[in-house]
Amino acid sequence: MISGDSETRKRTILDELIFLREWAGNPLRTGAVSPSGRWLARAMAAEVDANDEGPVVELGPGTGVFTKALIDHGVKPERLMLIEYNADFCRLLANRFPGVTIIQGDAYALKSHLDAHAITGLSAVITGLPLLNRPMEQRIALIEAGVNALKPGMPLVQFTYGLQAPVPAQAGKFEARRGRRVLMNLPPATTWIYSRD
Repeated sequence: MISGDSETRKRTILDELIFLREWAGNPLRTGAVSPSGRWLARAMAAEVDANDEGPVVELGPGTGVFTKALIDHGVKPERLMLIEYNADFCRLLANRFPGVTIIQGDAYALKSHLDAHAITGLSAVITGLPLLNRPMEQRIALIEAGVNALKPGMPLVQFTYGLQAPVPAQAGKFEARRGRRVLMNLPPATTWIYSRD
C-alpha cells in the first residue's frame, strides 16, 4: 500500500514531467516549466469566499494545483468551472476532480464561454495564465471580461513573478491591489486582486 506522502510525491513528479513536456511543445502557451507551488495555490484560494454560492471560474488550471487548493479551502467542486486549452490537461483534471465543469477552450475567450453556459454572478475568477506572454491590450480585455462577470466587490486573482502588476488598474473599468507575496514559491510570486465596485 502506498502512503499518502508517497502518493503526493509521485503525483508531484508526474505533474512536473507533464508540465515540462507541454512547455517544451509550446512555451508561450504553457508559460511555466512546472506547476505552481502549494503555498502560492493556498494564497490564491484564500482570496475566494468559500461560503458564497456563486460560480468560481479558473482560467488555465493546468494540472489542478489551484483547483485542489480551492476545494481544500472549502469551495464545492460543483461551483468550479475550469477553462483549459490543453486536451491532455483537461483529461487529467476530469480524472482528478469529479464534479467540476471542464471546458476545453481558450481562456482569453472568457466572455464567450460564460455566455455559452449562461453563467453570471461569479464569486471569483482565479487565473494562472502567463499574462506577460500576451500584449497589454489582450491582458486588459481578459481582466475586464473577468471583473465584469463578477458580483460587485468579488475578486479576480492573478499572480506574477514580477514586481509590478501584470495589468495595471484601468480607471472606470477595474481596480488592482497587491495581495500576498509568496516567498515559499519557486520563483517567489505575488498575487494581484482585480475587482470593480
